[in-house]
Amino acid sequence: MYTKKVMDHFQNPRNMGEIEGASGVGTVGNAKCGDIMRIYLDIEDEIIKDVKFKTFGCGAAVATSSMATELVKGKTVKEAMEVTNKAVMEALDGLPRAKVHCSLLAEEALQAALWDYAKKNGIVIEGLVEPKPFEEHEEEEEEF
Repeated sequence: MYTKKVMDHFQNPRNMGEIEGASGVGTVGNAKCGDIMRIYLDIEDEIIKDVKFKTFGCGAAVATSSMATELVKGKTVKEAMEVTNKAVMEALDGLPRAKVHCSLLAEEALQAALWDYAKKNGIVIEGLVEPKPFEEHEEEEEEF
């Protein structure tokens, strides 16, 4: 059963769309469930001025994408690095166990977009690791 917040973000997603000329774009997917997420970042002076997403997937995938964008909008790059799948799940008041992978994809899409931003600007973001190539993502389970 989904929480009210998950249903709200699924039925009324925030920040859906794309950003032309984005500072960073990250695309991730899960081969087992078919979810694909793309996050676009507009960063100025290390602040995320705007963020958009496009997601192909289930309601939980849309909801986690929407919440992840809400959690980083207006934040610094360093603060965005602190947004984990657990933070996304907590902000949504939880996810069913079978949908935890959606929050992992949201975290990975955000980090992939930050990686793209760093690469385009020749900078290093502490703690950021190069994302797996899109086709190599596998479903991951975590205990909570």
